[in-house]
Order: sequence, then C-alpha cells, then structure tokens
Amino acid sequence: MINYLNKFVDYLKYEKNYSNYTISSYRDDILEYFRYLERENLIYNEIQYSDLRFYLMYLKDEKKDSNSSIDRKISALRGFYNYLANIGVISNNVFLLVTGLKKEKKLPRYFEYNELEELFEVPDLKSALGQRDRLILEMLYATGLRVGELVNIKISDINLADRKILVVGKGNKEREVTYGDYCHEILLLYLNDGYQMLNKNNELYLFLNNNGIKITERGVRYILDKIIKVTSLNKSISPHVLRHSFATHLLNEGCDLLTVQKLLGHESISATQIYTHVSMDHLKDVYYKNFPRAKKDE
Repeated sequence: MINYLNKFVDYLKYEKNYSNYTISSYRDDILEYFRYLERENLIYNEIQYSDLRFYLMYLKDEKKDSNSSIDRKISALRGFYNYLANIGVISNNVFLLVTGLKKEKKLPRYFEYNELEELFEVPDLKSALGQRDRLILEMLYATGLRVGELVNIKISDINLADRKILVVGKGNKEREVTYGDYCHEILLLYLNDGYQMLNKNNELYLFLNNNGIKITERGVRYILDKIIKVTSLNKSISPHVLRHSFATHLLNEGCDLLTVQKLLGHESISATQIYTHVSMDHLKDVYYKNFPRAKKDE
C-alpha cells in the first residue's frame, strides 16, 4: 500500500502540480485510512460500500471530525482510488459511491485593518530577517497570494517599474498580480539590504531563510505564528487569513466581485462568492449607522 501511496504522491506533485501543503494533507489522510484498515483487518483493494459506511461512522462518531474534514478525507481517498483504478490495481473506485456530507457554513476569517497594522509593526526593519518577515506580511495582504505562490516568486518575476509580479497558481496557470506603495517600499528595502545579506548562495528566489535557501510554506506559517504571539491580538493567523483579509477589504471598499475573482486567481466566481457574506454584513452595519430611518430612537 505504501508503495502505491508514494507513487500517488509523485503523481500529484509532478503531473497534477498540487502544492506541497495539499499533497501533505492528502498523504496524512490516506495514512490515517491505512491505519483504520489495519485495525479492522480490511484489505484496501477489497473494500465494499458497506465498509465505507462504517469508516464514515468512525470519522464522525469516534474521531469527532467535522463534516468539512470528512469531505476532505473522502476527496483524498477518492483521488487515490481513482489513481489505483487508472493503473489497473483495482477494477472500480468504490469511493465514487460516497456523497459529500452537508458542510457547516463558515464565513472566512479575516483581520480588521487596525489589526493588520499591529502585525506590520512587529518585524524589526533593522535586521535582514525582520525586513523579510515584514515583506511576507505586506505581500500576502497586498496581493492575496496563496502561500505556495508566494514562496515560489523569483527575482526575475518582479517588475519593479510597473509594480507587478508574475506568479504561477493552481494548475500551473500564470497570472500577474499588482501591489501598492507600502509593499513596494518594503520590497525595495529588502532587495537592497536584507536580501543581500541572506542570499549567500546566489538563489533565484525572493524569500530566503537564515541559511540562504528558498523558504518553505511551513517556514512562512512558522514566521506568522511567531509574529502574532508578540501582538495583543487574540486570533489565529495563516497565509489564507491574510488572503481572506485582502478579498474582504476590497469588497468592503466597493470593488466588484469579478475583479476580486481575477485578483485571487479563482477559476470560477463561485469560489469568490463566499466573501460576499462578509461584505453584506459590512453593508448592513453601514446602513444601520448612517440611514436616518433605519432605527427608531429609544
């Protein structure tokens, strides 16, 4: 089983161009499934639909997984069994019979602008790592990039004159993102100072770690966790929360949904529509604060 899993991981990486984070999540979900099979004395290529019903009960009742977490695991296993069917290891994919569970509706988490300012103040701009960390914050918020897109930016991808960056997104698709004055100022500082100190190995990539090599997605998450612990903010942080903040603030300031879709690199506008819930909450708040007949005086 492990041999097929390793081949599946290579398939996701080299043929499907999935991000390292997604591949790692798929691998962990499938390994958990393998442990369940071992516990129940089940054979992976003899699984029946009735076995899957008990597996779903195990995830829901014993593991206490959320519906969205269960759906993700089923999706990973559906992909794995599709791969096994395509290479002739199994005759059919039983996971195609499993329908998705009803998802709990969750609004995207995001930072208010004053909270972002507190985050921006943490990195020490007198140090090379501080300049890099501030640029990570500024660029994630200024562009709405995914973390996988961020860590793969090369110096040659940046057009300083036009303040644009060429990035490679999901499905190996290229797009250009733009950035503003604040990000540009920190980018120039880092390129002319901190980057020169960190780039001991003549790397091509923009974001480097202390050893002078390309930073990893995990490294970015570690940096963000370290930054927020210094603040007074009682929130969790991730690259995606900064991406959510970018999209939410654009909509709240009147940007149209189609433009936000293009800026985020979403293939379908349906993926962008989740942000309209947040925006409508903002519009409702503005309405009640400003419309003279919205509320009666007590």
